[in-house]
Amino acid sequence: MSPKTPAVPSPSASPPAKGLVQSDLASLRAQFGYNEVLEKKPNPVLLFAKKFWGLTAWLLEIIIGLSWFLHKFADVYTVLGLLIFNAVIGFTQEHNAAKAVAALKKKLQINVKLLRDGQWTTRAARELLPGDVVRVRSGDFVPADVQLTQGAVRLDQAALTGESGAVAKKVGDTLYSGSIVTKGEATGTVTLTGPRTYYGKTIALVNTAQPQSHIEAVVGSVTRWLLAIVGTLLAVALGVAVSKGLHVLQLMPLLLVLLLGAVPVALGALFTVSMALASRQLVAQGVLVTRLSAPDDAASMDVLCVDKTGTLTLNQLTVGTVQPADGFGADDVLRLGALASQEADHDAIDLAFIAAARQKSLLDSTFVQKTFVPFDPQTRRTEAQIQHGPATFLVLKGAFASLAAACGLDAAATAAWAAKVAAAARQGYRTLAVATATGAAPPRLVGLADLHDAPRPDSRQLVQELKSLGVAVKMLTGDARPIAIQIATAVGVGGAIIQAADLKKADPAQVAALLEKNDGVAGVYPEDKYDIVKALQAGSHIVGMTGDGVNDAPALKQAEVGIAVRSATDVAKGAASVVLTQDGLVSILEPIKVGRMMFERINTWILNKLARTILKTCFVVGAFLVLGKFVISAAAMLLLIFMTDFVKISLATDHVQWAPQPARWNIRGLAKTGIVIGLAMTLEAFGLLYLGLRYFRLGAGSAALSTFCFELLLFFALFSIFVVREKSHFWHSAPSRTLLLLLLADMVLGLALATFGLLGFQAIPLTQSVAVIAYTAVCSFVINDLLKVAVSRPAPAAGPPPPAV
Repeated sequence: MSPKTPAVPSPSASPPAKGLVQSDLASLRAQFGYNEVLEKKPNPVLLFAKKFWGLTAWLLEIIIGLSWFLHKFADVYTVLGLLIFNAVIGFTQEHNAAKAVAALKKKLQINVKLLRDGQWTTRAARELLPGDVVRVRSGDFVPADVQLTQGAVRLDQAALTGESGAVAKKVGDTLYSGSIVTKGEATGTVTLTGPRTYYGKTIALVNTAQPQSHIEAVVGSVTRWLLAIVGTLLAVALGVAVSKGLHVLQLMPLLLVLLLGAVPVALGALFTVSMALASRQLVAQGVLVTRLSAPDDAASMDVLCVDKTGTLTLNQLTVGTVQPADGFGADDVLRLGALASQEADHDAIDLAFIAAARQKSLLDSTFVQKTFVPFDPQTRRTEAQIQHGPATFLVLKGAFASLAAACGLDAAATAAWAAKVAAAARQGYRTLAVATATGAAPPRLVGLADLHDAPRPDSRQLVQELKSLGVAVKMLTGDARPIAIQIATAVGVGGAIIQAADLKKADPAQVAALLEKNDGVAGVYPEDKYDIVKALQAGSHIVGMTGDGVNDAPALKQAEVGIAVRSATDVAKGAASVVLTQDGLVSILEPIKVGRMMFERINTWILNKLARTILKTCFVVGAFLVLGKFVISAAAMLLLIFMTDFVKISLATDHVQWAPQPARWNIRGLAKTGIVIGLAMTLEAFGLLYLGLRYFRLGAGSAALSTFCFELLLFFALFSIFVVREKSHFWHSAPSRTLLLLLLADMVLGLALATFGLLGFQAIPLTQSVAVIAYTAVCSFVINDLLKVAVSRPAPAAGPPPPAV
C-alpha cells in the first residue's frame, strides 16, 4: 500500500500567510524527496566485466583454454593480452557517451524565492517541496510545477513544447518546470517536484531511451561467417584424419591455428579508431560528436525527423502580408503596430512589429510612448498612449475579435475581415489587428498584419541535398496542421502532413507505413516524437532526429543519430549524439558523408579479413592433409594477426569516396566476394608452395618451409589490401600516406624476419623471398584485381530495408 500523501495547501486559494512551516518539512521531505532527478550510475566494474561476454570474447577464451591444454603458455599470455585489449577498448568507448541527466541536475541547481514560516527567503531550488509558496518574476527559470494563486505572467515554453510564442498564464494555471518567465510577476504554490514534474518526466524518457547499436551486430555477423568457414574446413580435416587413422587429439594444434586466424580481434579497434578519427574530422566542420558511434549511424541513416521551430525556421516571428483598412496604408499598420509594442519586454510579437517598422525607417524620436499596457489575456490586446508633437493618440494591437468589438465594426465588416483572418490561418499565418483613436472618439481599425516564423534561408537547399543523399526528411512540429503544411511546403519537405492524433488512432503495425507516406506530423507532443522515432525504427529505418528543446531530448536519445542544433538546451545536447556548433542544419551533411567514407573503409577491412581467412584456413588444412604436418605454427599465426589485422587499422585514414545512398551492412554480399577472392588466393598459394617444394628444395619436414609459408601468407595478405580497398581497378585511387607507409613497413619487417631468421624463424635465402614477393604481387594486381572487378559488390541500394548482416 502506498504511503499517505501529506496534506498540501490548496493552490486554488490565496497563498497561506506563512507558507510551509518547519514542523511539516521532515514528513514532506520523506514523502517527496529533493527537487531533483537522480542519475542512475551503472557499476563500472560490471560494465567492464561484460566485455568478456560475447562471441568474440568467447572465441578468445576458448583459444586460451586450448593453448593451456596444449601447454603453449606463450600463446596463452598473448591471447589473454588480446582479450584484455579488446575489453579496454570497448569499455573506453562506452564512457565517451554523453550524460543528459547531468545537464538537468545543473539546471535545477538554482535559487528560488519562497515563503516559509511567514518569512520570504531565498533557497536552493532542490529544497522545494509540494506546498511551498514561491514568487516568480520576469527572467526567472521555473524550478518546479507551480499553480498560480496571485498575479499573471507570460512564459517561454519553447524548450518544453516547441511553441515559438510566449504563453499567457493566469490564476489557476500551471507553470511547468523548465519554462522561463518573460513578463510579469506572480505567486504560486508548488504542486509537483523532481521526477514527477512535466520536465522530470521528459528526462525519465531520456533515461529509458535506448538507441540501437549496429556495430555489435556487424562484428557478430563477421565472426559467425569466419566461424562457419573454419568449422567447415575443420570438419573436412577431421573426416580425412579419421579415415587415415589419425587420433582426434592430433588435430588440436590445427584447431588452435585456425581459430587464431579466424577471430577478428582488430575489428572492434578499427571501429573505435575510425569513429574517433571521423569525430576529430567533424570538429573542424563545426560538428561535435558525443556518441562515438554517431558517424557510423549517420552513414546508414535513411530518415531524418526535423523539428520545425528553430531548426527549419528562424524561431523568430516576422511580419508577412499587411492588409490596411480604407484610409490607411501598409506603413500605417506597421508604424502604429510598433508603437503599440515595447521592446524591453522581449515579446516575440512586439519585436516582430518593431523590426518591420525599423526596416522601413518608420520610427523616429518624434514618436514618444507615454504609457504602455502590456498584453492582457482578458482584453487580448496591448495599448499605448503616443505623443507626436502636440498631438496625443491611442494605439491598440491584438486579436482581431477584440479590436473589432472595440472599434464597433458592424456585422458585415466584421465578417469580411474575419474571412481574411481565416484565410491567413489556413496558410499558416497568425493575424494581428491594429487600431488607433484620437481624443474621445472610438478606435478605428487600421488594418491587419500576418505574422509567421519564417523558414531559414538555407533550409530548402539543405532538404534537397539530404534527399539527393537518399535521406527522407520528415518534419515534426507541435504547431497546427495549416502552419506545418505552409512551412513544410516552403522548405521543400512536402505538403503531406498528418496529425499526431491520427497516428495514435492507427493500428500500431501501420504507423511506420503512415509515416513513410507522409512528409511530416503536426500537433506533436514530446512523447509523440519519441514514439515516432521508435515506430520508424520498428519499420527497419535508421533514424536521425534534430531538435533544440527539452521536449526533443527523449527522441534525440532514442534515435540512432540525435542532432542538437546550436541553440539547443543543455539537456537536448546531452541526449544527442551530434551537436552542431554553427547556425542552421547545413553542418549535418558532414556526418553523413564522413560516416559513409568510414563505412567504406571498414567494408575494406572486413572483405580483406574474410578473403584472408579463406586463404589461411584452406591453405593450412590442405597442406596438413597433403603433407601430414602443420606448415605454420600457432605462434607464427599470432604474429600474422599482429602484422596484418592491427596494421590494417590504418585503413581508417584511407582515401575513399562517400556513397550517394545510405550505407547498408551487407556482410553476406561481402562474404560471397571474399570467398571467391580467398579461393583464388588459395589456389595461387598452393601453386607457390609447389614451386617451393619443387625448385627451392623445401622438404616437408624442413623448418625453412614454415618460414616460406609465413612469407607466402603475409605478402598475399598485404597485397590483397591494395586490391580490395578500391571497388574498381586498384590503380583508380591512391592509398593514404599512413596506410602506404605502414604496409611497406610490414613488408620490410616480414622480409627481415625471413632473411635473418628472427623470432624463431629459420632463415631462407633472399632470392626465395624475392620470388615470393614477385609471385604474390603478380597474382594480386593482375589476376585477383580482374576477378574482384568481375564479382564486385553492387553499390548499396536506397530505401528502408534493414541492414543485411
